[in-house]
Amino acid sequence: QVQLVESGGGLVQAGGSLRVSCAASGRSFSIYNMGWFRQAPGKDREFVVAISWNGGSTYYGDFAKGRFTISRDNGRSTVSLQMNSLKPEDTAVYYCAAGGGSVTNIQWDYWGQGTQVTVSS
Repeated sequence: QVQLVESGGGLVQAGGSLRVSCAASGRSFSIYNMGWFRQAPGKDREFVVAISWNGGSTYYGDFAKGRFTISRDNGRSTVSLQMNSLKPEDTAVYYCAAGGGSVTNIQWDYWGQGTQVTVSS
């Protein structure tokens, strides 16, 4: 089992930046690919970005390319998402997830509870 706890969400103005993080506990963090998803009110959960177990590969959703950056620290069992140039449409609950498989075909086994990100116009 892996427990994931997100932090760092909040309210930011359009054009601003925010960093959300996810702390993992339980089974060895470094064997898992990690990722971020988001869900806006009334919409389906949406893939944001994934990073491979060793940090060597990343895979971004189209809307995240050039604005969002994922990173991980296996020594601290954390994964972070730096979000720049935020837009009101980025408003959502952001979820951290862990899973196995290739970075482009991950089976997501574990999920955090989510952290709210609100971007005001």
